[in-house]
Amino acid sequence: MTIDVEKCHITHYPARVLGEPSLPVDRIDDTIRQLVVKMTDMMVELKGVGFAAPQGGVPLRLFIISLDGSRNNVRVYVNPTVKGEGPIVENEEGCLSVPGVYTKIKRYSIATVTATDLDGKTFTEQGDGLYARALQHEFDHIEGVTIVNRMPTIAHITYRRQLKKLEEANNDAGS
Repeated sequence: MTIDVEKCHITHYPARVLGEPSLPVDRIDDTIRQLVVKMTDMMVELKGVGFAAPQGGVPLRLFIISLDGSRNNVRVYVNPTVKGEGPIVENEEGCLSVPGVYTKIKRYSIATVTATDLDGKTFTEQGDGLYARALQHEFDHIEGVTIVNRMPTIAHITYRRQLKKLEEANNDAGS
């Protein structure tokens, strides 16, 4: 797959790239490193704590997390697997690809991630709280799932106008 990093931009629900499982990263090269820089720029600019490649229009199994939203604390996850465990907790979530929608989402309280970093080293970490939530949220993106798929029916009703606006804007953009 050829990636034009310069053309990467935030994609919004219901863009096709957000609704399909992503492809594995074959090799970590300069293009992937440039993509991570671009993803970091978008995440920081939009004031997020995580960003998945599909949100930048690239269907790859890659995401970044920075719990304080800063460039300095970005962690890169290439071809990750995330497993949730522990009690299910409900907390409010937003998504950079679903602007204007903040809704309660149920997630596991603990998550374990195994991934590769940009140096090609595999690592495994376990997190709770915001970290566990961010891992599960970003992993959802590379699986083709957004908060729209996870939000309760009442939230769909509450945000129907906003979701309709996003759908209409996406149809106008032709993606």
